[in-house]
Amino acid sequence: MFIDSHAHIDGAEFDADRDEVIQRARDAGVSAILNVGTGDPHSGALERAVELAEQHHDIYTAIGTHPHDARLFDGKAEQRITGLIKQSSRVIAWGEIGLDFHYDNSPRDVQMEVFRRQLHLARDAHLPVIIHTREAEAETIEILKSPPAGFNPAGIMHCFSGSLGLAQQALELGFLISFSGILTFKKADELRAIAQRVPLDNLLIETDCPYLSPIPFRGKRNEPAYVVEVARCLAGIHGLEVEEIARISTENFNRLFKLLVEM
Repeated sequence: MFIDSHAHIDGAEFDADRDEVIQRARDAGVSAILNVGTGDPHSGALERAVELAEQHHDIYTAIGTHPHDARLFDGKAEQRITGLIKQSSRVIAWGEIGLDFHYDNSPRDVQMEVFRRQLHLARDAHLPVIIHTREAEAETIEILKSPPAGFNPAGIMHCFSGSLGLAQQALELGFLISFSGILTFKKADELRAIAQRVPLDNLLIETDCPYLSPIPFRGKRNEPAYVVEVARCLAGIHGLEVEEIARISTENFNRLFKLLVEM
């Protein structure tokens, strides 16, 4: 059984067939989905993500303010997120949070300030964090190496497409590395070489759907059932059967979140 450790199936892209998407994932052997709520924290997007997880036994959720939306993070957003975490046991992580210096949808200084603040809040909530970093490797690691007092951040470097140096530093900090459909792309030889060097007990798989569909589904909307193709690619990289990658990545997910998702 597989776990899609990062998906966005609460969005409008799935409004027409969400139930069918969830059933296709189950039919493909996906035993759990971590749905990550993103968007304007004042828009109801986070509540929507929590509601979806409340409706399905095999869906969990993470909520937080994405670096794109850091400019919208304020006291009310903070209260909204912390309130939802207290209300629902289906929220198992704070995220995705971090830095995105590619799009710069929020000013960089604001991104860094909000990133630090959310690490404090994750500490107080006793939750792992899900990290988004793009073209901001040094700044991301610097912030993670200077965590709030009394907090040793644990979590996931999601949709990993960074350098070997980033992977090594994240591993030293105790993070899991999650690979997406990017790993299957024809021009991703360097990323596959990095994946080969990540210890098996630090690996996770994800879709980041509806984005980044793996081969052979390029050009189509991504969905959790396709996480099997990421596992298949990792199995080839490590010389293992796909079932072994499924088992290992599920054990890693369970260990991080202290869950017992059945394999």
